Amino acid sequence: MSNEKNDTVLINGTVAPGFESVRELYEQRMRALVEANTQLCVYLGDQRVVDLWGSSVGDTGFSPDSITNVFSSSKNFEAIALASLLDQGLLDYSAKVVEYWPEFGGAGKGATTVADIMRHEGGMAAFNTTLKIEDLLTENIKLNKIGAIIEQHPQRFRKGANNQREYHAITRGWIVNEIFRRVDPAGRTIGEFIREHLSGPLAADVVLGASDQDLARIVPLTIPSARFHLLESLKPKSMGRRIEFNAWHGIKLVAGFAGQIRNSTSLRAPTPMTGLKRITDFSSAAVARAEIPSANSNCSARGLATVAAMMAHRGQWQGRAVLSDRAWQAMHDEPILRDMGINTAFTQGGVAYFSTGPNSTPRDRQLNQGREGFYGWMGLGGSVFQWHPELKIGFGYVPTSLFPIDIFNERGKAYQSEVLKCVKRLT
Repeated sequence: MSNEKNDTVLINGTVAPGFESVRELYEQRMRALVEANTQLCVYLGDQRVVDLWGSSVGDTGFSPDSITNVFSSSKNFEAIALASLLDQGLLDYSAKVVEYWPEFGGAGKGATTVADIMRHEGGMAAFNTTLKIEDLLTENIKLNKIGAIIEQHPQRFRKGANNQREYHAITRGWIVNEIFRRVDPAGRTIGEFIREHLSGPLAADVVLGASDQDLARIVPLTIPSARFHLLESLKPKSMGRRIEFNAWHGIKLVAGFAGQIRNSTSLRAPTPMTGLKRITDFSSAAVARAEIPSANSNCSARGLATVAAMMAHRGQWQGRAVLSDRAWQAMHDEPILRDMGINTAFTQGGVAYFSTGPNSTPRDRQLNQGREGFYGWMGLGGSVFQWHPELKIGFGYVPTSLFPIDIFNERGKAYQSEVLKCVKRLT
């Protein structure tokens, strides 16, 4: 292990032979761009070939065992949880949700299938009420505090043609948690499933619903100030600009999404839950203790990469079967490409498949190019949690500094792209 210091930049960890260029890229970006703390972990087959962590702010306490909120990278866990029910013959993606949860059919939702929910086509991208943060604790979820709201909630879809898919950024996890706990023979929540089937058996540092012991290891999230971002935007890259995307890139990006934003059902929705005034509030103890399966898992890159490696091996890991091949295949089947503001190919089991084709738009290529062949998803402003079954790659990237303008998570994608190059050189 090495420990290199340049001013306040600390870089630690190792890479396997053949992956030296990943370390070079990591060091270069940690020194050149504004970051706080980051972790990068990659498995190839059953070998950990990249294991790097660093701090650009001189945080000597930041380690590979530090955890932080990974936002929507969490969505992969709820997909794995539902696949485990299919594995037991208890659930079918094509079935209507009311077959498992009859009360869900209130307000005309009776025709909605499990696959509709998993593909962000459930018509509930935002709730019409603010949830109480205390109702999101595991014990209160089991009292149906959230389920009762969903049962009588109406569906709303975006205006226009091809309108069924709208990103359920936070709500998908709450809906899936209610389906899961009703079907699971033990009546567990997704947070309990993660603890009993992933974090414990796989020794993967992934948490949903943090304990007091977990809270002590959570590294708070940060966001560069608007003033800093504006000042850096005025610099050309040749003069050492420390942000990848400047303010003009952000303006162009927002303009490109103007139509989708205008037609979104989430535009005037109330705050999702109490105690949430800013994005960094996800680091607070109150939010970390809650179960928000789509948005508040606290993980390390090693933890994400371990679970991703298991998924790259079709549900098998080091002699342990987390999912059968049948369940794994069903989870990854039927990726349907539809517009969600960007074109996304979500499978019936709720994970995205990344690819580029001859008809890909520039925006499509921003999302997909450099991560072709991967499945999974990513989190607001940074994290990436994906797997490549063909090449047996498990990939985890976790930053503590968020860049919400980087909606395609191109910081992490830069490492994915380099890893793909390394693997292809080795094979």
